[in-house]
Amino acid sequence: MSFFIVEVSQQAAKPPYSESSLVSFSEKGACIHLLNDTQLVRDMHKASRKIAALGSNQIEFAGIWSQEQQMLFVQGFCGSDFEGGFKWAEGADETALEDYLYALLYTRGLVNQTPEDMSPEALANSAETWLGNIAKQRAGTQITAKRWTGEELKQAGWMGIYEVGRGSVRPPVLLEIDFNPSGDAKQAVDVAFVGKGITFDSGGYSIKSSEGMLDMKCDMGGAATLTGALGLAIMQGLNKRVKLFLCCAENLISGHAYKLGDVITYKNGTTVEIVNTDAEGRLVLADGLMAASESGAALIVDAATLTGAAVSAVGREYNALFSMHDDASDAFLKRSKALHEPHWRLPLEEWHQEQCPSPYADTANSRPQKGGGAGGASNAAGFLARFVDYEKSAWLHLDLAAAYSRNATEFMPAGGTAIGIRTLAETLRGS
Repeated sequence: MSFFIVEVSQQAAKPPYSESSLVSFSEKGACIHLLNDTQLVRDMHKASRKIAALGSNQIEFAGIWSQEQQMLFVQGFCGSDFEGGFKWAEGADETALEDYLYALLYTRGLVNQTPEDMSPEALANSAETWLGNIAKQRAGTQITAKRWTGEELKQAGWMGIYEVGRGSVRPPVLLEIDFNPSGDAKQAVDVAFVGKGITFDSGGYSIKSSEGMLDMKCDMGGAATLTGALGLAIMQGLNKRVKLFLCCAENLISGHAYKLGDVITYKNGTTVEIVNTDAEGRLVLADGLMAASESGAALIVDAATLTGAAVSAVGREYNALFSMHDDASDAFLKRSKALHEPHWRLPLEEWHQEQCPSPYADTANSRPQKGGGAGGASNAAGFLARFVDYEKSAWLHLDLAAAYSRNATEFMPAGGTAIGIRTLAETLRGS
């Protein structure tokens, strides 16, 4: 098997390349010239994309590479359809690198599947199977799972997922995964994850434009990211009890779909008027957050491709972070910076819960104006705060602005990015 050799250097490229060249090529392969430590992430991603364009899928890291440099190269190099391999640098922790690659490709592959193939039940099945296999092989234990599907959601009181998903012939699902390595049913839950799993989002009767709808297969990016992170943490030796709640539905138009002006009564008694059927992510997450609060978890983390407002605020290079718990937020941001997965904290106060008023219910699910109006991402987070017991549990809300890009860029392949899985896995292990 022939490998394309890639080296790194802190020296400038030699002629005929200019001194500012990021990548130079030779008969045996390529050399990446890292001249600015503060640009490590973007330089490594950009270099990996230049090398990926050559078409080789067998890469050998020659010379001195840090573990982090190799991970950053892989992150920029590998699309979800990657079927090649890597010969890691001498002295590398090969198991850690292979585990990351496995979780990265799974997460990206899940996001990139077509909405026809990725139904709510298919998403739940994939997550349960993948995590179950990892838990059995790496932790020597089995995960347990239960789910509520279709009308079972209504009977159990999970009305947000039920209402959003009832317009589709493919039923909505709430999946609960319980990773409990101790085997003790009384073991406290350390962390609860809640993921938005909207496998396709038409916007419902607040219908999206054709361009806006085109990439809505990615609207289950929160579910994919948290599943990938939990799998990675288990591979890394996670020994804490974690529950994962995936809120899965298709938001479609039909004679049975939910409508503008409807009022949903949630399990905790909160009533919500629907003023925008395209603000559906927060409606399904509300059920997951209540379930997470019921678990008594010390830390609750939800993740969702939730608002365009977050993208407007931080771009597609960062995920937005919201929290009313400074210690938990600071710890998360410290980890994300160390692992080169950029997140940025945006405002969230208790009064944000009142930013979507309704004359007919306790709250509306948005404001009846384009994009939810000013501060839309914070207002969405405020809506979610109504459904999480943040006085008993630390809570982090991630609005995944950096989860997906339709087209390949000079830094990333097309589709899902899986940005956040390392930080989330480390949060599980270090919480």
